[in-house]
Amino acid sequence: MHRRTWLKSATAGVCSVSASGWMPALANRVANDPKRRRHCIVLWMGGGPSQTDTFDLKPDHENGGEFKEIATSVPGIRISEHLPQLAKHADKLAIVRSLSTKEGDHTRGTHLMQTGHSPMGAINYPSMGSVFARELGSTRDALPNFISVGQGRMFSDSSTGSGFLGPRYSPLRVTGTGGQFQAPGEENEQAAAANFASMNIPGLKPPSNIDAQRMARRLELLNMHQQSFIGQHVSPAALAHKTVYEGAVQLMNGDSAAAFDLSKEPEKLRREYGEGVFGQGCMLARRLIEHGAAFVEVNLDSSTTASVGWDTHSNIFESVKSLSQELDAGWATLMRDLEDRGLLESTTILWMGEFGRTPKINSQGGRDHFPQAWTCVLGGGGIAGGQAYGRTSKDGLQVEENKCGVGNVLATLCSALGVDPASQHETNTGRPVALVEDEPIEELLA
Repeated sequence: MHRRTWLKSATAGVCSVSASGWMPALANRVANDPKRRRHCIVLWMGGGPSQTDTFDLKPDHENGGEFKEIATSVPGIRISEHLPQLAKHADKLAIVRSLSTKEGDHTRGTHLMQTGHSPMGAINYPSMGSVFARELGSTRDALPNFISVGQGRMFSDSSTGSGFLGPRYSPLRVTGTGGQFQAPGEENEQAAAANFASMNIPGLKPPSNIDAQRMARRLELLNMHQQSFIGQHVSPAALAHKTVYEGAVQLMNGDSAAAFDLSKEPEKLRREYGEGVFGQGCMLARRLIEHGAAFVEVNLDSSTTASVGWDTHSNIFESVKSLSQELDAGWATLMRDLEDRGLLESTTILWMGEFGRTPKINSQGGRDHFPQAWTCVLGGGGIAGGQAYGRTSKDGLQVEENKCGVGNVLATLCSALGVDPASQHETNTGRPVALVEDEPIEELLA
């Protein structure tokens, strides 16, 4: 039973004894119980989203560009006109406008933001998805604890891997096909059949020419050989390999596979999320969280759009308008849907890409790579929403207040999820490594 449904039922049952005083307090304690299982959703904007055209506009400067600001649900906080639905949820968001990093290359920047480390040295660091899969997940679950939806491979696929944590914490990659986002005013409500993107998991079902009995015999043979090998070669790698295969079989044959079936959702709600891969991916993220997944990443990039994603070196305003509208529908509906189901208090959301884009518009009408002063956004459980943290200069070229780095952001995410950022993992060579080596931003924590 969802928390909200339980609260309604309980309230109805005890209304005669005036529960108005203790019910809200009870709900608040349940939501903030440190032992309650936490979840994380990362909305990854591959290509580098322009902070100047989304969450840190400069309307009174020549660098500001074409977009206008709009008011949000929080007085004083203004964002892009193309994020109107998300503006209603500003009280649950913490906009970090003072992020400053040192990697302006797509591959290196992606690795930095996904792992907290620049790609150098002998250690193969795990991505944040793998870290949280280990810290928040359960090995008893059939559903993988790290699921990546629409994973783009244009820049750096390896940076979202499990590194020294091993294959047990590798992501299950879900690809999206078909579907196309319909911008506001362009929806065809009379369409005979909605054109929703479909979510595909390679290998989830046996080949069509393999019946159940034959599949069972194959799995029995595989298990026999695995047990024989492990008996003679006991090692962490062999055990991890066996665990991964067992998890895949459990998912293939169990009830958890139903979490990926979006056809069970009302068509109206699916349209509100957006018919494209990103919108349907956001809906899938909500379903996966409901089924207990620890970490879900949803990509809005070149793998989920018919464009270069946020890598807008030219024609930026037309591209970012379209991307923002798709982002707005998916993200805002996700926030509302999680809240309606009593899941937002235990789910922390992080929106970011590998870097920002130059405030100055180039000769092709676009913005180039810019890691010096840019924006990410945190929201949901554990986050003190309703604020814009940090400030950039009037021209947007430098951070003037509360400069922070990727380590601070990831440490804040850890703390919001109830994970100690100073806790350690051990590499495959026995070296202890802290999850994050920086301090969280206390002002952002609820």
